[in-house]
Amino acid sequence: MREFILYSRLGRTNSNFENLHDGGRLDIVHECIISSLFLSHGIRKNVVFHAVLNGPPSPPLHLEIEGEYLRDVRTDIHTWHKILKRVLSGRNHPGVSLCKTGFEALLRAKAEKSEIYVLEEGGKDIAETEISANPVFVLGDHVGLPRKAEIFALRYGMKISLGRIPYLAASCITILNYVLDLQSKTTK
Repeated sequence: MREFILYSRLGRTNSNFENLHDGGRLDIVHECIISSLFLSHGIRKNVVFHAVLNGPPSPPLHLEIEGEYLRDVRTDIHTWHKILKRVLSGRNHPGVSLCKTGFEALLRAKAEKSEIYVLEEGGKDIAETEISANPVFVLGDHVGLPRKAEIFALRYGMKISLGRIPYLAASCITILNYVLDLQSKTTK
């Protein structure tokens, strides 16, 4: 199992938005969902994606998407606009859940069972890092992790890097999935 936690500074916590960009950059959340969970013709059953939404009107909210249970989806932005509006208005979608949990509580819960890796350009190179069997990767949105959130996360995990170039959050997830897929091939 692998998990990704995206800290979304502006992601709206209700369904009052016309499009994902204006919903506090929920378009970034959408891109990260796609990078985390989708393959060319399938869904990664061994992945859970989390987004902690910290935008108005009632932050924080924890959005969780479990690949094993995700149904009735495509990768396009229109589909996810409808799903996110539905879930943020209190309705259900298979594999998608929402609860009133903040970043710190989520991280503490994950650290009890998994190794935590915080993505940061100045961290230990991923090529020199042995990634555990059930990793949890923490990353920020287009602005990055707030300093306090990063300091908190590092109490539970280690800082790793994909290099000195700052990639988009969704690209980081794609690279991590690629690296982990390669590692799982070599260990079989």
